[in-house]
Amino acid sequence: MGGVSAGDVSAGEVSADGKRLPGQTRTHVVTHLPGDGVGPEVTEVAKACLDTVAGRHGFGIEWRRCDLGGKHYLATGEVLPDPVLAELRTSDAILLGAVGTPEVPPGVLERGLLLRLRFELDLYINLRPSKLRPGVGGAVGKHSLEDLDFVIVRENTEGLYAGAGGTVHRGSHFETATEESLNTWAGVRRCVQYAAGLAAGRSGRLTLVHKTNVLTHAGDLWHRVAKDVAAEAGVELSYAHVDAACLWMVDDPARFDVIVTDNLFGDIISDLGAALTGGLGYAASGNLNPDRTGPSVFEPVHGSAPDIAGKGLANPAGAVLSSALMLTHLGEDAAAADLDAAVDAVLAAGAPASTGEWEKALLAQLGQVGGT
Repeated sequence: MGGVSAGDVSAGEVSADGKRLPGQTRTHVVTHLPGDGVGPEVTEVAKACLDTVAGRHGFGIEWRRCDLGGKHYLATGEVLPDPVLAELRTSDAILLGAVGTPEVPPGVLERGLLLRLRFELDLYINLRPSKLRPGVGGAVGKHSLEDLDFVIVRENTEGLYAGAGGTVHRGSHFETATEESLNTWAGVRRCVQYAAGLAAGRSGRLTLVHKTNVLTHAGDLWHRVAKDVAAEAGVELSYAHVDAACLWMVDDPARFDVIVTDNLFGDIISDLGAALTGGLGYAASGNLNPDRTGPSVFEPVHGSAPDIAGKGLANPAGAVLSSALMLTHLGEDAAAADLDAAVDAVLAAGAPASTGEWEKALLAQLGQVGGT
C-alpha cells in the first residue's frame, strides 16, 4: 500500500489565520507526494530549498513521503486508499510533484486522486498567481513586469467539476450525455470571501469573471454574492465576461489584480495566465482549505512531462514557487519571500539549462552553495 511514513503532527505553531506565533519552536509536517515523470525531480529541488529557508528562519519541516500516482497505480491497482487518505489528513500541508503516465487511462488519476483530494480535504480554493518575472519573456512583448502581476482565485469543488450528470443510451444513435454545473450559495460565498480578503491586502481591486449573459442562473448567483461580499470587505468590484477577460488578459493585463471565478473558467484562464508569464514551467498553484480543517495541497501545474523525465531538464521554478505559497499558508511569510526572491534572482541572471544547475543556483541565492 502507498502509505505515508510515520511522524507526529506538531500543534500550535500558527494561529487560526495561519500567521506565525512569536517565541515558539515550530515544526510543520509536510507530506511529499512526488508522483510521476518529472514530479520527483522538481520537488526534490523544492525540498532542498525549503529545508534551507527553514533553517534560516528558525522552524523545522518534518517530511513524510507518500507514493501515489500513475506508477503506483500500475504496480498496485490503488489510486487513493482510504487508510492513506486518513494519514494524509494528519499533515499540515502536502507538496505534490505531478501525476500521470501514458499507460493510465484518462480520468483514473484525475478523478480518483486529484479531484478526490479536493473534495475530501475541502480544498475549495485554487490559487494561481500570474506574475511576469525578471528575465522571462512573456507571450506579449509589450508588457512590463508591473503590467502582469495578478492572482486568479478559482472555486475548486463545485461547478461542472462536481461530477453531476451522466450518459444514457450509450453506443446508440440516441446516446445523450449531460454535465451539470452545481453552484451553492455557501460555496460561492466562501470562495468570493477568500478572494476579497486577498484583494484587500493587495490593491483593493477584485474582478468577477463569469458569463452572466448566457449562464443566467449560476451567473446571477455569483454576481449577487460577489456584490454583497465586496461591499462587506470594502473592496472595489468589477465584472468581466470570460471571453472579454481573456482578451484583456492579453491586451491590458494591468486592469486585473485579483480575479475570482468558477471552477471551469478558472481552469481555463489560469493556463492563459501561465502562458502570458513564461509558460507552465513557472506556474505555481495552491489547492487551499482556508478553514484549516485539513491540509492544503501545493503543486506545480506543468504535469508529469514523461518525455523529459529522468533527463535532468525539468524546470523546478514552478515547484519552488508553489513551495513559497505553501510557506505563506503555514504562516512563514519571510521564508516564502526568500524563496520567491531566489527564483527572481536566478531568472534575472539567466535561467539554468538543467535541473541540477537550477538547484545549485537557487541554493547559492539562499546562502547555501551546492546541492543537498
